[in-house]
Amino acid sequence: MASTPTLNLSITTPFVRTKIPAKISLPACSWLDRSSSRHVELNHKFCRKLELKVAMCRASLDVQQVRDEVYSNAQPHELVDKKIEERVKYVKNLLSTMDDGRINWSAYDTAWISLIKDFEGRDCPQFPSTLERIAENQLPDGSWGDKDFDCSYDRIINTLACVVALTTWNVHPEINQKGIRYLKENMRKLEETPTVLMTCAFEVVFPALLKKARNLGIHDLPYDMPIVKEICKIGDEKLARIPKKMMEKETTSLMYAAEGVENLDWERLLKLRTPENGSFLSSPAATVVAFMHTKDEDCLRYIKYLLNKFNGGAPNVYPVDLWSRLWATDRLQRLGISRYFESEIKDLLSYVHSYWTDIGVYCTRDSKYADIDDTSMGFRLLRVQGYNMDANVFKYFQKDDKFVCLGGQMNGSATATYNLYRAAQYQFPGEQILEDARKFSQQFLQESIDTNNLLDKWVISPHIPEEMRFGMEMTWYSCLPRIEASYYLQHYGATEDVWLGKTFFRMEEISNENYRELAILDFSKCQAQHQTEWIHMQEWYESNNVKEFGISRKDLLFAYFLAAASIFETERAKERILWARSKIICKMVKSFLEKETGSLEHKIAFLTGSGDKGNGPVNNAMATLHQLLGEFDGYISIQLENAWAAWLTKLEQGEANDGELLATTINICGGRVNQDTLSHNEYKALSDLTNKICHNLAQIQNDKGDEIKDSKRSERDKEVEQDMQALAKLVFEESDLERSIKQTFLAVVRTYYYGAYIAAEKIDVHMFKVLFKPVG
Repeated sequence: MASTPTLNLSITTPFVRTKIPAKISLPACSWLDRSSSRHVELNHKFCRKLELKVAMCRASLDVQQVRDEVYSNAQPHELVDKKIEERVKYVKNLLSTMDDGRINWSAYDTAWISLIKDFEGRDCPQFPSTLERIAENQLPDGSWGDKDFDCSYDRIINTLACVVALTTWNVHPEINQKGIRYLKENMRKLEETPTVLMTCAFEVVFPALLKKARNLGIHDLPYDMPIVKEICKIGDEKLARIPKKMMEKETTSLMYAAEGVENLDWERLLKLRTPENGSFLSSPAATVVAFMHTKDEDCLRYIKYLLNKFNGGAPNVYPVDLWSRLWATDRLQRLGISRYFESEIKDLLSYVHSYWTDIGVYCTRDSKYADIDDTSMGFRLLRVQGYNMDANVFKYFQKDDKFVCLGGQMNGSATATYNLYRAAQYQFPGEQILEDARKFSQQFLQESIDTNNLLDKWVISPHIPEEMRFGMEMTWYSCLPRIEASYYLQHYGATEDVWLGKTFFRMEEISNENYRELAILDFSKCQAQHQTEWIHMQEWYESNNVKEFGISRKDLLFAYFLAAASIFETERAKERILWARSKIICKMVKSFLEKETGSLEHKIAFLTGSGDKGNGPVNNAMATLHQLLGEFDGYISIQLENAWAAWLTKLEQGEANDGELLATTINICGGRVNQDTLSHNEYKALSDLTNKICHNLAQIQNDKGDEIKDSKRSERDKEVEQDMQALAKLVFEESDLERSIKQTFLAVVRTYYYGAYIAAEKIDVHMFKVLFKPVG
């Protein structure tokens, strides 16, 4: 392995002020053209506040003034690092102590457990702590449920279950009457509440509880209200969709709400419980009813486990070990902070993979059942991690030309389909099932967007519609890491997210304010570092007279933005700046080579410094390149010279592409390759494929706005897609090459994809968000 290079760059962090005797435009508008009193207009209509800020930036200021503007709102370096360290420590502890997952208790499921009669035949509950837990947690209005989100479905199903429990044992009469009054006064609200907010299996368990209430003599409830009858009708339709005989033969989604189904053969159903923990689809309420009918010891073991873990109560579903691990990993990655938790994430995904099955996974381990939501999330994360994942797992969910989340489901889920869409994009060559999944999910989501039907039945999050619209616009090929983080910081609900099961619930490892706080701190720190580097990039641009090659300041900004949006970490400044400068130097070299008439040997002499450099642009281009190469130590410098010499030779032969050069120089700078690596067959395969893809993408980018026949464009797009799948396979599958080396090729190619397919006005918005717009 090559040693880590030392790049001679005097770059300070944004929390340390350094005077530099030069004049530079403010970072927020530093693409302005100083040669004219007019500035280059962005193609995006910014808000009034931003317009005023841009207007204030037109004049050039000295660097110290620029730094005052950049750092005016910055926190001291030590304070920021301390805050980051504290939150990293908290999250590491959270991830390492995940166990079966963290989830809040459910009054509904606790009420069902309270119905278990004393084992010795006395007229009392076997688990009296459940009744005390219920009594202690009634809300001021007389209901039970999520205290921060008042939804009729959640409040009514929880309250009805608690009223049935308290009436059964004739305890806490005042509390019980308050609950009955709530139900009587608020049942009509079910007519006003969107059905998409209906809790899972409400139409099955609600009628069953109403029947229990009527049998207990609770006469004050509106049993004959029209909305009540309508819900009962929907429940009958669902039960007809999954006949009881089918339930007794195979695990279906209705097993999760089996407490709402009458006349089941529970002895036959026992074979469908999860043998490892004794539950029925990890549902406490369903398991309680199974125990009442069978007295099965495994069911009882599960119930006791829950009561012990949740202090006399029970959650809506448990364990949630796979769900918590997958979604926590996804959130950390999209927020751009996963690098702090690489070892923890490795352990989380290894755990998930150990329970992977031929039909995928459910929210919990050892389940005989699977759902498309957890399976899609797991497939994508595990494939990216390097696990050998068989795409045929999705055939389990394919029904004709559609994909369903759960067996017997009556309507689709936007978020589950969105996760399928995200997973399908990580397609390898020949995986037709993922092609089918992508087409289905894309059509489903587009129709949901067009009809503004993006409320979801599994989660309530304030920004789901915006998240999905963004995801449909930016596939993972084009969504560079820092662009994704800048938007997901807006979309991440943190503690505002509410999950929908049979009741509403919260999950600390998925929806956590500490994640967002850490992401904001990290993004702000990186962004301030990028702003400082951008100041240096402008100085470099001016001192090397780059403008005379027809390269504008905005071209420089775009080159730096691509590097910073891909390699954003503060500790990777050397690679980031080398990437941006190399991209600009490529343009400079190409510019003078187009005019130079000398021989190939003469041109290579320019590169090596052995020939007459001449004057003017040629001298500037070569001096700039030699300056770049001279900033590294001997061995690294030789490697870089060889890479540039090979590129120049291919350029003269009409075969060169910047993609291979950029990937190789970044890998050399990062100390990840040596001569043996560069001659490795897989490295050569990556280089060749990178060159091919980047060549086609560069043509697509150059053709933007031109009249191109649809057939020609479609053919080229199809070729790019096939090659991107092949590249993904090379990068993600385990091999002799280090993953970081392969990831560099992918990172470079994605920037070309981004430039080819993202509209100019969107690019302007992304540059501003990533480099200059404050977060938080």
